[in-house]
Order: sequence, then structure tokens, then C-alpha cells
Amino acid sequence: MKKLANNIKYWAKSSALILGLSIAASCDGFLDEDVISPIGNDYLNTPKGMNDGINAAYSTMRAWYGTERGNNLTIFGTDIFTNGADGSWKFMNFYTNQFDSQNGHVRELWDEFYRGINTCNAVIDRSVNLTGISQELIDQRVAEAKFIRAHHYFILVQLFGGVDLQLEETAIPTKVVTRASVAQIYAAIINDLEEAIPNLEATNRSSDYGRATRPAAEHLLGRVYLTKGTSEAAESTDFSNAESNLQNVVSDYGFELLPDFGDVHAFGNEINNEVIWSTQYTRDPLTNGGGNNAHVFFLMEYDVQPGMIRDTENGRPFKRYKSTDYTLNTIFADRVNDSRYKNTYVDHFLSNNPGTFNTTFDKSKASVTFAQGDTTIWLPGYNMSEAERAKYPYQVLTPELYTERLFPPMKKHKDPGRVDRTQFEGGRDYIAMRLADSYLLLAEAQFRQGKTGLATENINVVRRRAAFPGKEAEMEISESELTFEFITEERARELIGEQTRWLDLKRWGILVERVKMYNPQGAAGIQEFHNLRPIPQNQIDRAEGNASAFPQNPGY
Repeated sequence: MKKLANNIKYWAKSSALILGLSIAASCDGFLDEDVISPIGNDYLNTPKGMNDGINAAYSTMRAWYGTERGNNLTIFGTDIFTNGADGSWKFMNFYTNQFDSQNGHVRELWDEFYRGINTCNAVIDRSVNLTGISQELIDQRVAEAKFIRAHHYFILVQLFGGVDLQLEETAIPTKVVTRASVAQIYAAIINDLEEAIPNLEATNRSSDYGRATRPAAEHLLGRVYLTKGTSEAAESTDFSNAESNLQNVVSDYGFELLPDFGDVHAFGNEINNEVIWSTQYTRDPLTNGGGNNAHVFFLMEYDVQPGMIRDTENGRPFKRYKSTDYTLNTIFADRVNDSRYKNTYVDHFLSNNPGTFNTTFDKSKASVTFAQGDTTIWLPGYNMSEAERAKYPYQVLTPELYTERLFPPMKKHKDPGRVDRTQFEGGRDYIAMRLADSYLLLAEAQFRQGKTGLATENINVVRRRAAFPGKEAEMEISESELTFEFITEERARELIGEQTRWLDLKRWGILVERVKMYNPQGAAGIQEFHNLRPIPQNQIDRAEGNASAFPQNPGY
């Protein structure tokens, strides 16, 4: 299926920098662009230039979804994941002073998102001069630009608080920037999405797959209102506004929860009836940029174990994120009725390197012998005696044997379609919005308004789908069982590893509390100021007046 054009060079602007010129690159997407370089300043005033401009803006979504920076900023330093053995970026989980204003992740995200924002500004501002294109299509492309701009500002305001609010094209160099208030940022986000929704298409056509749609904008707006309702900019109508937008998503567009939770993230099934919107990647190395890298981070060190070598099927194991004991023992305590533990974690490995080997971690037997395809490692998820483990002709990895190298690996993002076993640049689309999340956000908005019955009903929709066949009734909860704590845990069960947790904990106001309770590696370092990320130092340095005009967040 054709997808949105990718890896187009962007209109170069980070908040106080220079506007550059776009370069469109050929790709296998639904729009095949010719390489055009250099491009005059009037190119964006043409129909083709407008289309290339909006595609360039979409490509900046790749600064966040599926990337190392997007994952580190949302997975590390939470209650449900801690660090594995990977030496890179551990300080983001430890909350040490290494996580400062020189952090490459915040700098790269800041610069890329502001490039995307200024591209959107240019598309919007110049749309009034376009000829040779229908007004309907102009309105749609402008609406897409407002969706992207709103998305970027929403991520930025959650991470950094008030940031530079630019709603017009920056066409000449300027160093005059200020930090708008959180309320001003939210007002701009909401205005963009409310203006965009009427002009976006209700469905994502196969020929245009990857463009913003009306339900994607309503899902985003619902989350914006829900988040704003817990922020310093909160208003009394925020939760009801969140509810109405999210109710539209679940009721009006024909989305369906897949019958089997395991199919939602199944390889090759990235386009399915549950997906509301996703960020597009490709298998073409010329157009895939840095690729979707999520496949490497959640895996254990299987590749040096007896009977195993690294392959594309099992993945390139960075060993970066290890599920906390709280995740394994509390979040996924129910493994009889709830299929999500089974469908989230790898529980066995099959030999791809036959032979006889000395055992490594399971010393209940001295050696093991495998033929091709034999089970080499089993992760039962519970402890057993050494004598019990000795009964099996393979190594048994039980919780008491877990280490930063050996632990249950998560399989949601595995990418066996990579060209070889070392490839970092994955090609799977990253599912950014899906219907189960809409149901859970809707339930939370209703719960916060005291609509416990409706909230329980929507939670149960998600839980029934997550049940093993025949266990649907056992998965349902009653109104009396629906608590705020239950909502936080249900979101973890459903959305683990999907770049939501840090943002959830922050908006709930429990980030510090939960890290101290459940993430021993992060507990000692985390402080209240860590509810915001550091403003990148290069942004402060390039502002006229430096820190006096564009101050750093407290604590950094």
C-alpha cells in the first residue's frame, strides 16, 4: 500500500534560526517527488511546492515516533521501565546531572520540531496566494499543517513548559524570541485543531495513507484537553471537551478493536482497523531517514546464549529498557484471564545455532544440546526450583535469574523485515494513535467528571478485547473497582512501550512519586524539577538576551 512521501528536506528553522529552502526527495510514497535543488523562494507558492512543503512537515514527526530520542524521553525514568545493560543514556533513567541543557535528544527534538513548525507556518501563510488548485484541497492541506503544528507544540509544552510560540512564517533571520505561557501554548494548539477538524477527511484513503484525518485530530484534541485539565492552564470545561472529542473518535468513524490484542502490533499488520494515525517509514534507505528504531531497545541478550546467534527475526538486542518488578508483578499480575502479558513479551527462543553447549545462566544442568528449531530458552514468568528447571532440556529463565542482560523482552516493535541482523534503521510504520487509547482516554475524562458508569463501560470494552477466549466476563470490572490507580495500571497494560508513560505520569502529577516507589535506579536522583526537561542550551545562546530573554527551566 502506498504511503506518505518521506525524508524530504525541511524548511530549516529552529526557533531563533534562519529559514532555509526545501529540497524534495524521491520516494516510494503516494507522492513521488523529483529531486529539486536549489529551489527558489517562490516554489512554496505553487501547488507542487505546497504539497512538497506539507510532506516535509510530516517528515519531522520522525524526530519523535520510533526514534531513540522519542523512546528515551518517554520510556526511561518511569515506573514501568528501568535500564538494562546498555550503557547509552542511562543517566536519563537515573536522573543525574548528566541530563542537562547540552543533552543531544532535547536539542535535536527542539530543532526538528521548530523546522516542522515553520514549514507549517509557511504552508499556511502562503496558501492564500495559490492558484491552479482547488480551494477544497488548499483547505485540506492547511488543516494538515495545523494538525502537525498543534502536535509539535503539544509535545513541546509537555516536555518543556512554555516555549517560543511562532504562528507565522519566519522568512528572515531573527534572534528575538520569548517563552510564551503554558496557557498561550494550549490556546494555540486548541485553536489549530478546532480549525483543522472540519477540513480534514474523515478517512485515510489508501492512496494518501499517513495524512492527518478528522478522527486523528479529534483524538489529539481529546488528549490535549485531558492534559490541559491537569496543567496550570486548566479550565472547568477541559474534561468535558476531552470527552466529546474522544467520544466522536470511538463512535463516528468505524474504527474497531482487533479481536486479538496480539494482532495490533503484529509485523506486517501496521495498517489495520484499530489504527487512527501512524508515522510513516519505508524500506528504501534513501527515503527512510534514521528509520523506526524502536525494534532494538526492548530486547534481552539472547544472541550469546547456547543455541542462539543474532538474527533478524529475534532482533538486534540493545538491552536498553527492562521492565520493572512493578510491571511484571503488579501490572501483569493476571495472566490467566488477560492475554496482554503473553502478547507483549517473548516467552521462548528457538535455536538458530544447533550444537552442544555449556549452560550459562541456568545451572540446573551442565550442558544443553539443540537441533535447529528446538527451544533453547523458556521464560515461564514465575520462579521454580532448580530441580524443576532440571527437568527441561533447555535453559529456563525465571524471575530470580533476571539481570540487566537477561529479562523478558518486549515484542511489540520487532522488525524482522530489516535487510540484515545489524540494521538499525527499521522500516515499520509507528502506530501513534489507536482506538484502544481513545477508549482509555475517554474513560479517564469521564472518570474525572464523576461519570463512573460510562468510564467503567469504556474500560471494559478494552478489557474484553484483551481477554483470552472465553475469559471476557472475568476481565470485566465493576464501577466500585474503577479507581484512578486502576486507570494508571490499565494504561500501562495496554500501551506499554508506546511512548506514552512519561507523559502520562507527568500529566497525572505522580512522576516523582511513582519513580521513587517502583524504579530503584531512578529513585535516588529524581526531583520535582524533573517534571520538565531542560531547554537546549543552543536555543538559549542564540536568543537575543540569552537566559534573561529565554530562561532555563529551574533545576538545570
